[in-house]
Amino acid sequence: MSSFAEEANSAVPTLPGSHSGIPPFLLDKAQRAKEGIFDGRTKPQNERQRLPVVPQGIERDDFVKALGELGEQLGAEHVEVNDKPLRDGWYMEHPNTHDMMTILDEEEFVASAIVYPGSTEEVQQVVNWANKHRIPVFPISMGRNLGYGGAAPRVRGSVTVDLGRRMNKILDINAEDYTCLVEPGVTFYALYEALKERGLDEHMWIDTPDIGGGSVIGNTVDRGVGYTPYGDHWACHSGLEVVLPTGELIRTGMGALPGNNTWQTFPYGFGPYSDGIFSQSNFGIVIKMGMTLMPNPGGHESFMYTFPNEEDLAPLMEIIRPLRISNILENAAQVRHVTQHIAVRGLPRSTFYSGPGPVPASTIHAAAAQTPVGDHTWAYYGMAYGPPHIRSHKLTLIDSEFKRIPGAKRIDPSTLPADEYFWSRDRIARGVPDIHELRWVNWASNGAHIAFSPVSPIRGRDASKLFALGRRLHDRYGLDFFPAFIVGLREMHLIVEIVFDRADPERKAAALSCLRDLVEEAAREGYGEYRTHLVLMDQVAGTYAWNDGALMKFNQRLKDALDPNGILAPGRCGIWPKRYRGRGWEMTRESEGRSEGNGVDPA
Repeated sequence: MSSFAEEANSAVPTLPGSHSGIPPFLLDKAQRAKEGIFDGRTKPQNERQRLPVVPQGIERDDFVKALGELGEQLGAEHVEVNDKPLRDGWYMEHPNTHDMMTILDEEEFVASAIVYPGSTEEVQQVVNWANKHRIPVFPISMGRNLGYGGAAPRVRGSVTVDLGRRMNKILDINAEDYTCLVEPGVTFYALYEALKERGLDEHMWIDTPDIGGGSVIGNTVDRGVGYTPYGDHWACHSGLEVVLPTGELIRTGMGALPGNNTWQTFPYGFGPYSDGIFSQSNFGIVIKMGMTLMPNPGGHESFMYTFPNEEDLAPLMEIIRPLRISNILENAAQVRHVTQHIAVRGLPRSTFYSGPGPVPASTIHAAAAQTPVGDHTWAYYGMAYGPPHIRSHKLTLIDSEFKRIPGAKRIDPSTLPADEYFWSRDRIARGVPDIHELRWVNWASNGAHIAFSPVSPIRGRDASKLFALGRRLHDRYGLDFFPAFIVGLREMHLIVEIVFDRADPERKAAALSCLRDLVEEAAREGYGEYRTHLVLMDQVAGTYAWNDGALMKFNQRLKDALDPNGILAPGRCGIWPKRYRGRGWEMTRESEGRSEGNGVDPA
């Protein structure tokens, strides 16, 4: 059997046997998802024999000796040289060597080695080692940040510090305070299973993103979102333990008080609130984090509305805003376009259309008409919480408001089959993780995706402007347009997933050019990204340029103070240490295809 076939037929890892595994109740669904991914894979398996990429600023012989030294400290089995063919895998068996959904050549954002610390002290040892040898290190929790770079380091040849494999303990679940304390390798899947094992799943809920295999810490420090009323994950954390780039160890908030008993219940402590500098940054390695859990609200009821016309988007947002601010609409719900509704069924694009350019709207609507939901342009997925009489009151208000839009239709869940996407949204909105969402990646052969993620107020004119911008640029590059609005309390994220064939250089180039144009034009209109892919980090950071780039200058001063040797994740979120600045490391449209600069300052 070929290595490709072996990979396709290998068993899906499960919990508790693998920290990164799928819960047993999702195993059959995960196996079907894997089959769908490999059925559409034509990209040849990489068999290229390769030497490890050595980071700029260190000689190969010195690098090899340094790795040997680290192996003596951690154990040789916990230091792996990345000298084998790169394997893309899939969501549940993802690589920690590179980005499995790469938009550039896979050798651009690639690690030289991977190390697996097993304790706080070993993380400190790794950081001290990196300072001694001036070797860049790039920490990951799980490496499932798909669409934003996955496990890949920004600086080619960095040593990836994989925290998840050996630091994956749930250190505490407090049923009185509704809190938990976790290490980086704890996934949403694992936290959910732990609540079940303790008999607490009917007492308290987790908040999960669309797919539950990511790290609770990793998702939260990257300011990811979920879909219960606790959907703003960063707002729901309390207390960090952090290894600084110098190897020092700190606790934030109440954790700085010896013997405290409120670390997970009060996030601020005394003095400046420092937690924020450890989110979306390269200022420290978070190795413990507290998180709040949601009390069971005493009942829940999912609902779905469809709206027939693209022009319904603006009035719908004007209806949503006051309902969301007043918490009549309680969770971070979704307004999704019909094209994504068709794609999430997991069928390839060629099922519906094989011609040039985007799939015609008439074809999409004809396909939608054949689904249990029926034809529509926009779909709203939400959930009401609480006892029946409270849910009834809120749902009556929502129904009267949504039906102000002509043709609005409430979908009867009893008419929907068990595999309909509605039920995935239902599970996620009540804190049950799933693996359904990424089926839309099957839209393209060798499916990969990269995200455009601007933030705006919940206003009809903003939604319409962003939608028109996205549609125009997708048409320019011949790409299908998958917009979904994730509605927070007073803002909304537009998440546009650009799906492309990662084995097709032309499609990759079109996807990246489209994304660069989206970021540039959106910024001119006042819309900034809340999160982005490695290749876009310099461009996005550059859009936050008020007062001659004062914010980036401030971030650089913090970086130089906290990381004087510039070893921790250089370039992450556009923040470059002093020894890299002015040497062409920033990625722009003009430097496309090349992630490296011209050396580092030897001093």
